Amino acid sequence: MKGLRPGALGRVLALGAHCDDVAIGAGGTLLTLCAARPGVRVDALVLSGGGTEREDEERAALAGFCPGADLAVTVLKIPDGRLPSYWEQAKDALEDLRAETSPDLILAPWQGDAHQDHRGLAELVPTVFRDHLTLGYEIVKWDGDLGRPSVYQPLEQRTAEAKADLLERHYPSQRRRSWYDREAFLGLARVRGVECGARYAEAFHTRKLTLDLAGD
Repeated sequence: MKGLRPGALGRVLALGAHCDDVAIGAGGTLLTLCAARPGVRVDALVLSGGGTEREDEERAALAGFCPGADLAVTVLKIPDGRLPSYWEQAKDALEDLRAETSPDLILAPWQGDAHQDHRGLAELVPTVFRDHLTLGYEIVKWDGDLGRPSVYQPLEQRTAEAKADLLERHYPSQRRRSWYDREAFLGLARVRGVECGARYAEAFHTRKLTLDLAGD
């Protein structure tokens, strides 16, 4: 199976409703991107966790997931589980970010995610970033909401294992959760790898994709 390779990819925007969302959903992809493109600009916006131990975890984790990148991380203080009530604040944060950057790629939750915060952020993204390639990542969890993705980023075994290592190391506050463990992360990556003919992979959803086959 052959894929389309993007040309210049200098700016990436990573969006999460909570600290650890980006790392769980797209950590392997970030590791792959940053290894292939030293100095790539990565802007990360997380809507909740600001001013808590979770913000400290997130900043350390994203530094690990984006080695060599020009990384900027913003963590807001929207209460966990309350995004629908803070819609305007979340929208304003995205609008402010849009005024500062025009990313070549956006990594964000997918719109079929069962968690209201993830789904709400996914619904907001195309209202602000209307002409940008957005890949919706998936997060394994209790809700059983994994869908049928159509976009895959194969991961080398060492990258998949590095992702699991970083998740274990940097988010001690989440270890008590029954679904938060190395076996779950590598298990999903193995399944997605099977689906795209690789050992491991991360999978994404996209609502709209424009091709430029002429290469002009």
